Amino acid sequence: MTTIYDFEADLLDGTPQKLDAYRGKLLLVVNVASKCGFTPQYEGLEALYLAHKDRGFEVLGFPCNQFGHQEPGDADAIRNFCSTKYDVTFPLFAKIDVNGANTHPLYKFLKHAAPGVLGSEAIKWNFTKFLIDRDGNVVRRYASADAPEKIGGDLAALLQARSPG
Repeated sequence: MTTIYDFEADLLDGTPQKLDAYRGKLLLVVNVASKCGFTPQYEGLEALYLAHKDRGFEVLGFPCNQFGHQEPGDADAIRNFCSTKYDVTFPLFAKIDVNGANTHPLYKFLKHAAPGVLGSEAIKWNFTKFLIDRDGNVVRRYASADAPEKIGGDLAALLQARSPG
């Protein structure tokens, strides 16, 4: 597997989604949680998505319950929380593991392509973000504490570099 397009993941409703469907788009892949101190980042992620979706940008949210059990709900609870509390309209996927023996293959790829601090591939907490270029390559990894607004400069440069099509 060489790009994000080689993977598949289930959407929140359980429907399989080939990530090849996002070919040619800039992507921000984020492991999310509803009961985390960083959960208010949903607001910034949605704002970033709305500001740039017409230019070929998508945010892909992957709920994860591995950090302090901060995503305990089922798919319906996650959907309801995200839509009523933060009016999230970007795609949400089924709950996954991002570390350990059951790490989703997508996250194995992301972590290897863009290791964290001191070369560690482990995801440290919820709301770790990966920026993906239009060719499906990982451009940069952002820490949980990096607000979505911090990604704006890198995103603007990628949007300007090449328009979709």
